[in-house]
Amino acid sequence: MSTVFRRIATVLPAIATQDGAGVSLKRALGQSDRQRMDPYLMMDVFFSQDPKDYLAGFPSHPHRGFETITYMLEGNMLHEDHVGHRGELKTGGIQWMTAGRGIIHSEMPQQVDGAMRGFQIWLNLPRDEKMKAPAYQNIEADGLPKIALSKGGEITLIAGTLELNEKRYQSPVQASVTQPLIADVHLAPDEEVELPIPEELNALLFLFEGNVEVEGQSLHSDQSALLTSGSTLRLKAGKIGGRAMLLAGKPLNEPVVQYGPFVMNSVEEIQQAIDDYNSGRFAY
Repeated sequence: MSTVFRRIATVLPAIATQDGAGVSLKRALGQSDRQRMDPYLMMDVFFSQDPKDYLAGFPSHPHRGFETITYMLEGNMLHEDHVGHRGELKTGGIQWMTAGRGIIHSEMPQQVDGAMRGFQIWLNLPRDEKMKAPAYQNIEADGLPKIALSKGGEITLIAGTLELNEKRYQSPVQASVTQPLIADVHLAPDEEVELPIPEELNALLFLFEGNVEVEGQSLHSDQSALLTSGSTLRLKAGKIGGRAMLLAGKPLNEPVVQYGPFVMNSVEEIQQAIDDYNSGRFAY
C-alpha cells in the first residue's frame, strides 16, 4: 500500500484577542464558524512575560457540550469547579475537562511574575455524549509519553496513540468516538520526521516556534495549516528548528450550534442550556 503524504490545504493566521477577565491570547483555530476543524472547535494560544496580560485569569464560568484540553508550556494555574474537582496545572502538564451536561469552573494563575505560556483546545462531544456527567483529569509532565527523535528533537504525546520507530506510544488520555491525536512536535534544526496519521482523521498543524516545511510548502510561526487527507505527515524543520502543535481527530459530521461557552446541536438545545444556567438548574 503506497504512502499518501498530507499537504497544506489552507493556512490560517492566528488572531490576537482576549478572553476570560482580559487575558491576552491568540486564536489559532475557531475565529469563525467556517474556521473550525471537525471535531475541534477552537484552539487558543496564550504567551506573555507580562503579568498584566494574564493575572486576571479566567474567573468562574460555565461550559456545556464539549471538552477542553489545556497544555501548559510554562506557568502555573489552578482549576476549581462546582463538582469539587481541584487541580494545579504546572509546566509541561495538561488538564482534560469534560463539560458534558455542564460544569462551572475557574482557571486562575498561581504566579505573580514570569512567563505564562500554553494552549487551550476545545474538542466537540458527539450528540450522544453532550449530556454526560462532567469529569476532570490533571496529568503532570512526567505522565505524558516523550518520543526522542534522531537529531535531538522530541514529541510529547498529549492525547491518543502514535506509532513511530516501530514502537507504539499511548497517552493516558483517549476518546473512542473522536479519536483525538494531539502532540507537541519539537524538531531540531534540519530535522525531518514522518508521522503516521489514520486517513479517516482530519488534521491541523499550528507552528509556534521556528519554521517547518510540509511537502515543500513553508509554514511560519503563528500559522495554522489545515491538512489534506493522507496516511502520513512529513515535516522538515528549517535552520533554527521548529515546534508545532498537531491536532487530528475523527469528524463527527453533526450540526454545531455555539453560543459562547455552550456547544450543542440545535438552537433549542442552546436555549435550554441558557435557561438551565440562568435558573440555577445548570449542571445538576
